[in-house]
Order: sequence, then C-alpha cells, then structure tokens
Amino acid sequence: MQEEPIDPFNGDPADPAAGLDDLPEDDETEPLTDTERQDVLEDLSDLEIYQALLSPAGIRGLVIECEDCHEPHYFDWDLLRGNLRHLLTSGRPRVHEPAYDPDPDHYVTWEYARGYADGVHDTLAEGTEEDQP
Repeated sequence: MQEEPIDPFNGDPADPAAGLDDLPEDDETEPLTDTERQDVLEDLSDLEIYQALLSPAGIRGLVIECEDCHEPHYFDWDLLRGNLRHLLTSGRPRVHEPAYDPDPDHYVTWEYARGYADGVHDTLAEGTEEDQP
C-alpha cells in the first residue's frame, strides 16, 4: 500500500511543478527587502481583520487574479495565511494552482475586503464621535 497520494501529474509534460526538480539545492533566493517584508506583515494583519469580519457572513477567503495565468485563484483564510508566512520565511511564493470547484459566492477580492473593513471602521468611529458631548 502506498502511503503518499499518487501524483496526478506524473509523466505529464504540462506538470506545473515540473521545473522545480531542476532547481539546484543551493539556489539562493534574494531575501525580501524591508519594504516587501513590511508589506507581507501588513497583509497578514489585514487578513486577520478580514477573516474576523467576513467569516460570519459566510465568506471563506479571498479571490486573487493570478498574474501568471490570468485566472482567478481562490484561497481560504488558512491557505492564504500559510502562503504569506511561507513568503516571509523563504522569500518566494509557493507554487499554486486554482482550487478545485470553488463557489465564487464564498470569496471576495482584497479590495472588497479592505473596503468592507474600512466601512466597519468608519461606522464605529462615527458612533464614538456621536457619543461624545
């Protein structure tokens, strides 16, 4: 009995991870710049807020337009958080592929999530200002 799952791309010339085996083990990647690192840390912080606000409404994660394949990629909260943490530690993004049969109604864009969070923040700030004499 095989303990690991069978690779569905085994022998497929279109295997999206085919070139990874050819990378040298000592291949040094450029570390993230201080600005890039700060951007990823801010994304992680924002992600926590978005999840707290949007999960109760049934939103499972974010959809991101892939720059490489120009297809929408659906990421649940934990997967996206893991990808961002991996980027922080390794300096490069993980290899990814689109989720299997996601329901687009359960995902929103970064821009939507940011706007929603800003709206909640503004509403709460207005309530605080009205309470003060």
